[in-house]
Amino acid sequence: MKERIDPAIVPKRKLYTGEEIPCIGMGTFGSDRFTAEQVSSAVYGAIRYGYRLFDCAAVYQNEDQIGNVFEKAFREGIVTREELHITSKVWNDMHEQGDVLLSLAKTLKDLKLDYIDTFFVHWPFPNYHAPGCDGDSRNPNSRPFSVEEFMTTWKQMEQIQKMGLSRNIGMSNMTVAKLKKVLPLCEVKPALIEMELHPCFQQPELYDYCVEQGIQPVGFCPIGSPTRPNRDKTEGDIADIQVPELVEIAKAHDVHPAVICLKWAVQRGQVPIPFSIHENEYASNLKCTTEDPLSEEEMKTLAGIDKNCRLIKGQVFLWPGAKSWEDLWDLDGTITK
Repeated sequence: MKERIDPAIVPKRKLYTGEEIPCIGMGTFGSDRFTAEQVSSAVYGAIRYGYRLFDCAAVYQNEDQIGNVFEKAFREGIVTREELHITSKVWNDMHEQGDVLLSLAKTLKDLKLDYIDTFFVHWPFPNYHAPGCDGDSRNPNSRPFSVEEFMTTWKQMEQIQKMGLSRNIGMSNMTVAKLKKVLPLCEVKPALIEMELHPCFQQPELYDYCVEQGIQPVGFCPIGSPTRPNRDKTEGDIADIQVPELVEIAKAHDVHPAVICLKWAVQRGQVPIPFSIHENEYASNLKCTTEDPLSEEEMKTLAGIDKNCRLIKGQVFLWPGAKSWEDLWDLDGTITK
């Protein structure tokens, strides 16, 4: 194994609750390309290397194997439960009254935990699709976002936090328009919000809005997700790691362009959650947060390469009558019905 990184030297982010979390984590979505065994093995290696934040989800279909790894790491004394920040998410088919607690109970059983550190609402609507489906799949029962339905789910999230089963609660795949409708109705506002964030998709309006509200952004697809499922690949997608300005900065630092994407993310202030099963990659991902920062000029250059290129478009969640994936994202500032 590569030389371990001391978790103490990895920069931290402070949540509005006062809790501090690592500035980078490891995702566990195998993108339909890697087995649960490969993903869980990488998690074990990452714990040993110094990672302390892991982003899980029920729909990834690997929480039971990852739970075995957590149990093993605790048993071997590599890390204590309190040293890890473990997240998971309620899937779209578990939004109804009473379902969120059931979803979390299964996640806790699979992960072999007594509590989760942050539990997210994975998508803001109950539009279900089967794991591994193709991009043309549609569920006839899918429907537009509903404030009332979302708050039914969120009130359950607040309850599991009060019960001590989740120390924090969060949202994911939201828009400014949706947040403006639901945040005033929340008794407990989200501590974190997951969103797609990479140099070619910086979401400045949503990012800035979350920061203004005291909500910590967590960025998925931080290097442009080259191994994302084929259903999420469309003509015209831009590969961040091939953008000339970014490549030039990588050459100046003598690192892979993916490393520059992560340095940018950390220095901007979000918490990137890159995924890799390869030790050299996940080791490099963590180490890069502790050394050789980008200059102000380089950060300014990277701020200028935003192409508004969304990669995870979510078209499988479209409802009958919706025109295109853009209807999911409220592009004109109003919630699409």
